[in-house]
Amino acid sequence: MGSEIELTVGVLALQGAFNEHIQLLREAENILEAKDIVSRTWVFKEVRTEAQLKSCDALIIPGGESTAISLVAQRCGMMEPLRDFVKVDRKPTWGTCAGLILLAEAANQTKKGGQELIGGLDVRVNRNHFGRQTESFQANLDLPFLREADGKNFNTVSKPFRAIFIRAPIVEKILKHVVGVQKDEEKVDETVVAPSRPIDDQVAEKIHLGDVEILGTLPGRAAAFKEDETKKIDTKAGDIIAVRQANVFGTSFHPELTGDPRIHVWWLEQVIQAIEKRKNL
Repeated sequence: MGSEIELTVGVLALQGAFNEHIQLLREAENILEAKDIVSRTWVFKEVRTEAQLKSCDALIIPGGESTAISLVAQRCGMMEPLRDFVKVDRKPTWGTCAGLILLAEAANQTKKGGQELIGGLDVRVNRNHFGRQTESFQANLDLPFLREADGKNFNTVSKPFRAIFIRAPIVEKILKHVVGVQKDEEKVDETVVAPSRPIDDQVAEKIHLGDVEILGTLPGRAAAFKEDETKKIDTKAGDIIAVRQANVFGTSFHPELTGDPRIHVWWLEQVIQAIEKRKNL
């Protein structure tokens, strides 16, 4: 028997629902342990410092207030280490709601100078797309990518993922990958753009950034509410609410608040695959 493989997953704990993520990661670990033939030790930790971040193989940026997370990260010297982790070292990173905003290369409804972005996903997000907190809602989602995790419980056609949207963003536009800053986005009113960071040369040999993949859409908000004849039916469909580009995954909604660990199971499996690819770096 070989020695156990130890993997460390951090959850950025500057503000937001970081504890809820850690609880679901532990549930996901138990599910993986039951079916994994390779012995692994998972370490899940709160991340508040650069040293803690450097000890991580992967990172989650939780839901919360993206402006608050950004400001705290700047004040405690974490913004540049986060950009290095995501964009230079290209380690697996998942952002939920506020985390998706921070991982976008561009975000609108934002005053210039009011919030900094980490970047990593070639998308423009529309902040608070669905309105105020009082307009938060839940919706059943079919997320085909979850079927990669196997098992009948991961089929979201027969068992939809009940997603929670709280002042949620959507991906408004898929951007072309460019070398440097997204200069065209700088010309858009009330839009902030992430600074450029070149990928590490050795990492680039193993990771192909490629295009942004759309992994989930919201099929019209009417599906999220009980039928109400006094309201006009919203027939618009197809808001983008889950995306992936190489090492970076983002969701508009809050899986950490559902008690449903299926996305966390899938993501940990993605982390394992990503680390396997990097072994020879």
